[in-house]
Amino acid sequence: MIAGWDATAKAVTAVVPEIEAARTGSLLPEWAEGDLADDPVALDMLARMAFSALVDADFLDTEAHFSGTSRPTAGEQVGDLADRYEERRGKLIAGREPTPADRWRAEVYAEAVSAAKWPPGIYRLAAPTGSGKTITAGGFAVWHARAWGLRRVILAVPFISITEQNADVYRTLLDDPAKPVVLEHHSGADLDGQDDARTRWRKLAAENWDAPFVVTTTAQLFQSLFDRRPAAMRKLHRLAGSVIVLDEVQALPDRLLMPILSALRTLTEKFGTTVVLASATQPSYWRLRPFRDIEVRDLIASPEPLYEKFRRVRYEWRINPEPSLADIAAEVATERQVLVVVNTTADSAGLHRLVEARRPRELGKCLHLSTRMTAQHRRDVLEEARRLLDAKQPVAVISTQLIEAGVDVDFPVVFRAWAPADSLQQAAGRANRNALLAEGRVVIFRPSDGKQPRDSSYRAALAATESHFGPGRADPDCLEALELYYLERYRLQDLERTGLGAEIEELRQQMDFPQVAEKFQLIEDLTVTVAVPYPGDDQARQRFGVIISGLRDTSPKAAAQSRHLLRDLRPCLATIPRHLARKALERGWAEPVIGGLLEWTGPYDYPARGIDPADLSDINTMEATIW
Repeated sequence: MIAGWDATAKAVTAVVPEIEAARTGSLLPEWAEGDLADDPVALDMLARMAFSALVDADFLDTEAHFSGTSRPTAGEQVGDLADRYEERRGKLIAGREPTPADRWRAEVYAEAVSAAKWPPGIYRLAAPTGSGKTITAGGFAVWHARAWGLRRVILAVPFISITEQNADVYRTLLDDPAKPVVLEHHSGADLDGQDDARTRWRKLAAENWDAPFVVTTTAQLFQSLFDRRPAAMRKLHRLAGSVIVLDEVQALPDRLLMPILSALRTLTEKFGTTVVLASATQPSYWRLRPFRDIEVRDLIASPEPLYEKFRRVRYEWRINPEPSLADIAAEVATERQVLVVVNTTADSAGLHRLVEARRPRELGKCLHLSTRMTAQHRRDVLEEARRLLDAKQPVAVISTQLIEAGVDVDFPVVFRAWAPADSLQQAAGRANRNALLAEGRVVIFRPSDGKQPRDSSYRAALAATESHFGPGRADPDCLEALELYYLERYRLQDLERTGLGAEIEELRQQMDFPQVAEKFQLIEDLTVTVAVPYPGDDQARQRFGVIISGLRDTSPKAAAQSRHLLRDLRPCLATIPRHLARKALERGWAEPVIGGLLEWTGPYDYPARGIDPADLSDINTMEATIW
């Protein structure tokens, strides 16, 4: 193995003799001086890191050649900004309306930051919803980077809406008017905008993550990690010597846990990376083979008392007998401020119609949220819900799971349809979030006519939930029961020996990069994206038409602009199931645009439910559809 590396180095030196002067010894890291055949996944990661550094250097050298100048580097390390983070955190807290939960959030922050002096490795941040994990995770990361000379923080979250929310927080805490610090990088981030220095910096830094603090999605992070395309892999070598914070880590798909955990372990053991796993419903990853024999440190040494302090709700169960959705609607319709979370878009639309019909006029609006609505439509609804809550006005919101993880709303009452235990607790985190009440209410119901997603991981999670939670069993915020729940959930799927994750790990050991890249898809392609002109705004509709025409233009000049046009279109995008997309095309309610994108020309219920299943009943036999 070593002979192969040395032969490669000798061949490269013959072509580029300048590198010999800078060479002080082996090109391999010290840990790789032995036979790497004993650690094939480490060899896989080393090859990826070397390729990433090579293609990034090639891109930068080519760019410098044609531009006549080299681009500026990030310069300062993120640890240099720890004092700024601390000062601005104090100002941010002082400028907000105080709540009873603030004292406990300060305790969480202080304990986590005190752990920053510990060595690089894998850490858990187990803290209940509403305990300030976003600011706490960032505080630990910047102080840990200072203590150990780490170069940057990369914070990844599962949903774009939370990415945008978190990026705004970190920009407030870290950005400088003259020199940006926080790079927000995901499919919806505005990397174009006006032609100024900050925009140019964002665009360049997104190519290779040359920024002190990166906020991205877990899809962007892990697809890059397991990809094989040079442009996607340029940023990979930036993970070495960095702090990676995985927020809402429970959302990582079970089917890919084996390669994900294996890669995280290799990054910490071989490449000087620190990984922070942050979640209110901390998964039992340390019981799976990749993490089983390593030390995982807790930023909160004893989280159980903290969960007791943050216990802000009382659980009620509507499990036996099972109520119908109409029964739940009748109960919800009388609540002054209430959030209801169900499992499918069909259930959310159906329940919204029922509550809307029953809700007395004096109890105000009944709002709806699902991915059948465009991104801008959802954003407007969330803003309206927050406005009504802040004004202490009545409001009911019927939603799919998209509101659960990380969305900052505070209702006195939450109804949650039966779901995996971690989803039940995440929904409960939207009730009495700021401890303004003596006790909030969380009503968990199993609707007799409700629907559930059908994939095997979800079924395993439901079976494990049934074993440990419910009337006469534990509440969803019981940490001991959650540990048992995750163990049973993983056991039922036999993740270590079977399934896609085990298959990808085998391919990594064989160094089969093309197959790994093909099979590792963090987001399953179960839906089709549709573009919908936002109703009620003539100017926006005209701009929508211009964008759609530009995307359909096949000329070379227009094709070069397609990426920018797609980003401009993002507020108008919704998703529908594949089977419905096919039937909508047949019916003439959708038309192809570019790639798999469709223009929706069918009915759109505004301002209520977006693409409403009831409007499509004649072309679709509704099936359970995860959000």
